[in-house]
Amino acid sequence: LQELATRFSGSADLFDHRGRRSWASLNFVTAHDGFTLRDLVSYDEKHNEANGEENQNGVEENHSWNSGVEGDTDDPEVLRLRRRQMRNFMATLLLSQGVPMVLAGDELGRTQGGNNNAYCQDNEVSWVDWEAAGDSPYNLFSFARRLIQLRREHIVFHRDRYFRSEAAPENGKPHMTWLRPEGGEMSREDWEDPEARVLGVRMSGDPDGIHRTARGEEEPDRTFLVLMNAGESDISFRLPSEEEGASWELLLDTAEDSDEPPDASFPCEAEVGLEARSLQLLVLSS
Repeated sequence: LQELATRFSGSADLFDHRGRRSWASLNFVTAHDGFTLRDLVSYDEKHNEANGEENQNGVEENHSWNSGVEGDTDDPEVLRLRRRQMRNFMATLLLSQGVPMVLAGDELGRTQGGNNNAYCQDNEVSWVDWEAAGDSPYNLFSFARRLIQLRREHIVFHRDRYFRSEAAPENGKPHMTWLRPEGGEMSREDWEDPEARVLGVRMSGDPDGIHRTARGEEEPDRTFLVLMNAGESDISFRLPSEEEGASWELLLDTAEDSDEPPDASFPCEAEVGLEARSLQLLVLSS
């Protein structure tokens, strides 16, 4: 969890020195070398036989999981899980501080058939089939567009300075607060728990000299909450308390296998359901 939180917040341990800003961090899940996003959730092993080198080329460490079946399948449960995992990766990437890099075709569910080194495949293996992509059950186009729109419209997702964990003077709350599902902030024991798979983060929209426009003017934004459950079981997450009369509006839920945005809101301190292997994005509403 510590590593995830550090990367999600812009990798200050690597880049917050000599006046560098949070955009010094370049974030990506997949690249031109290795698996595509669809193959990352569809294969445990590389399948580079078509390269003519007896599957000897390409890296062995793919950090992938086939979701229960190696390669193509018609199993609806496996397909549903793979789509959810792809949404999880895309959401984590585009909601993180720093510069996101998306591999061309990942938003369309492009596959290379498990080939993680397609340098010699100038054919259907490595091409992006723009016309056929819309028919793929792995198509993430609408979901990716919603994420990109949120990122462009809200400076809290692309700040030019790093978040601070200490309390801000205007309201006594830090810019970024890490939360445990039972409610309250993460403790040292929570961070060091090797079995922990659930994490929440509140990202404040208060400018406090942090959010600035290109003209150098302070720019306030709304306050967001990201809830992540990488575990195998559904859990309940207690939402943080805010000012009287406020509520949390659900904007994204990767557990929903639909192109339509969710329509739900919850009072502060309510218990919300967070399904296994899912991510939710909520915004504070007054």
